[in-house]
Amino acid sequence: MLKTISTSQVKLGMHIHALKGPWVDHPFWKTKFVLQEATDLLKLQKSVVKEVVIDASKGVDVIVPTLKKSTPPTEQAISVADAQPSEKTAPIIKRISAQEECAQAVRTISASKKAVAAMFKDVRMGKAISTDRLAPLVEEIAASISRNENALISLARLKTKDDYTYMHSVAVCGLMVALSRQLNLTEVETKQAGLAGLLHDIGKAGIPNEVLNKPGALTEQEFDLVKLHPEQGYQILEGAKVTDEMVLDVCLHHHEKVDGSGYPEKLKDKEISLFAKMGAVCDVYDAVTSNRPYKDGWDPAVSLQRMAQWKSHFDQAVFKAFVKSLGIYPIGSAVKLKSGRLGVVIDQSPKSLLTPIVKVFFSTKAKSRIPVVIIDFSKSNLHDEIIGHEDPEVWGISNINEIWSQFEIWD
Repeated sequence: MLKTISTSQVKLGMHIHALKGPWVDHPFWKTKFVLQEATDLLKLQKSVVKEVVIDASKGVDVIVPTLKKSTPPTEQAISVADAQPSEKTAPIIKRISAQEECAQAVRTISASKKAVAAMFKDVRMGKAISTDRLAPLVEEIAASISRNENALISLARLKTKDDYTYMHSVAVCGLMVALSRQLNLTEVETKQAGLAGLLHDIGKAGIPNEVLNKPGALTEQEFDLVKLHPEQGYQILEGAKVTDEMVLDVCLHHHEKVDGSGYPEKLKDKEISLFAKMGAVCDVYDAVTSNRPYKDGWDPAVSLQRMAQWKSHFDQAVFKAFVKSLGIYPIGSAVKLKSGRLGVVIDQSPKSLLTPIVKVFFSTKAKSRIPVVIIDFSKSNLHDEIIGHEDPEVWGISNINEIWSQFEIWD
């Protein structure tokens, strides 16, 4: 279906059928293409072209916004600058501490996990699924992240091996919302991204639990079976009458890599949408930081360090924005101080990515626990500083998650 819209309404993922105006004024050498890159969107909006024709059957359709439309993720997404609150983002809500938000976050996570588990059960039983009940959950998750950007995300990481599949969907939803806010996307797009996170792995409902929860390495045949889940998920969502192109796209393409080595279609950088690139980063981060049937999760800060080295996997602008949404030392990261003390990050400071709030509890010099001290490293005149990540198990500390969190969210 062809539609003529103003340039200000154009968004990533749209199929441009024609550019209005003389061809010499066009910023592109071709006129029929899917708009995938933020740089191209910025180029279009800065051109003299006032209207374009889109083909809604081949790309994202125009959305009549209920909120004021504003600048899409162009320069902000490219430079990954700190996004400033504006009318296109969520209503400004007073930030509270992670500790204050935890109780509500636990309830939201629990309700979301139960909804995802019920949906997986319906798919396995051959029942028609409805995604209508997920929208209020996405609203609650987004509201939690507005109050504290990391509390829910960090708690959702603390999942049992048996609950991984369901809790992973909840965690990716939260990560997608936080990343959308960092990229300064509209609130409509942010909620779409959150819903995509909840539904991105629905195809795993068609994979036997003995394969999903296998404690050892998968055989080649088992891995081939698992790799079918994006296409199976896409088919399940289409069968459920899900028409949101972004949700369908993330489900199908969240395992694509920018070098073309991903699956199912081996898409390369510019062929992958912004939202699928976001889904890839969020999916991998939660996977590597979570305890799985075949391995224990990595420390959050270590995970970001290792992911930063996978240049061929992620879009680098999206990955940098992702790091900014979590902090250099995400909640739950074990850190060593210049004084020789150990601590665990319990919250982020809005002032800087490098100055989190840390619960200090151990002396490497005395090799023993010490009275707990809470240090906000964003404050001046401190006599200590973070010098880097530390493996707590080297010092016989195996309960680092219990030290920063007193909640169990999988009951």
